[in-house]
Amino acid sequence: MLGTILPNQRNGSLRRLRVISLTMGRRGVDNMKLYETGRVCVKTTGRETGSYCVIVGEKDGSFVEITGPKHISGVRRRPCNIRHLEPLEIKIEISSGADDDAVLKALENAGLIEKFRSKVRL
Repeated sequence: MLGTILPNQRNGSLRRLRVISLTMGRRGVDNMKLYETGRVCVKTTGRETGSYCVIVGEKDGSFVEITGPKHISGVRRRPCNIRHLEPLEIKIEISSGADDDAVLKALENAGLIEKFRSKVRL
């Protein structure tokens, strides 16, 4: 019954549609983690704009900890607001709070070292 809404129904259809969208929206946000450990992102603001980075931990609702590592992409390990990042589809397998050596090894295994040495033009 939730998925069937006829266009000619008046009062009930709008109410059901609103209930469906609210419940589906909440469920979708909980299941989908865009800024998770191991996600490759591009910095969009600051002096490191256009540089690739990896999320190594989550701080609170709007902050994550990122690293380049610095000697590869120039991004040092630091907290970063998620509004300053553009997540990519690429995700590497690292543990939460991984050190730069573990991140470097995961990047080498994924073949992303040369990509991290370049910058994206925004």
